[in-house]
Amino acid sequence: MEFTSAEGEQKYAALVRAADRAVIGLDFDGTLSPIVDDPTQANIHPEAGDVLVDLAQVVAAIAVVTGRPARQALDLGGLEEVGNAIGDAGKELYLFGQYGNERWSSTRRRIVSPRPPHGLATFLRDLPRALRQADAADAWVEDKGLAHAVHTRRLPDPAGAFERLLPVLRDLASRNGLVLEPGRNVIEVRAPGMDKGKAVDALAAEVGAGAFLFAGDDLGDLEAFDAVSALGKDGLPTLLVCSASDEVSALVDRADVVVHGPEGVLDLLRRLAADARAR
Repeated sequence: MEFTSAEGEQKYAALVRAADRAVIGLDFDGTLSPIVDDPTQANIHPEAGDVLVDLAQVVAAIAVVTGRPARQALDLGGLEEVGNAIGDAGKELYLFGQYGNERWSSTRRRIVSPRPPHGLATFLRDLPRALRQADAADAWVEDKGLAHAVHTRRLPDPAGAFERLLPVLRDLASRNGLVLEPGRNVIEVRAPGMDKGKAVDALAAEVGAGAFLFAGDDLGDLEAFDAVSALGKDGLPTLLVCSASDEVSALVDRADVVVHGPEGVLDLLRRLAADARAR
């Protein structure tokens, strides 16, 4: 783990001191699970469950905040079982799916989800033509229920296809009242009005967070970083963690701590739990 500045070290120390009031927010892909060609095979790091259960003993709450559908994240992460173990410690595990549009917790244990956004059906009708226009007709389109994601990772030139698709899909999304969320060789189109930052704000208010850590890896986590930064300006101890990779470094300049991938994230969480116990 690498602190980006002396201030980053100070912010980590402040978070440790406030650990019993801290909420730990975690992205899923690239943060708790590796990035793989087939997103349906992106299982959580095998040690993550034990790390989260141990960490729950010393913090106020843990939340996974992801662009994935909640059910998919629960299954790939084994999070229902993790939630059971965290509940045994008298703590709560939260899951915000599809950028906060879906919600699950280890006490309520059911997914609360809105209807698919208006305009998505028209977007899907016109999507094949848009893919052909960008010379990316073979891109894999993932149905997330409340959103659709266009993946270029399996194409011969993933980066080139991504750059061609971005303006085409942005225009198509805008015409249908939808928003576009770019990521690692993926472009997601979904309803406006919700993002990871709003999920952070809602959770912080509900739990009464006295500190907040958020770890993410990609552009979709920027709003969460913004929300946590705002909490810091209000006086809460905060820590922003970038799970860096060779593909994406969008969050490095915003982070207090940079780690390498899911293993680095788990090492940081282990250290946090140990330091909180030792204080």
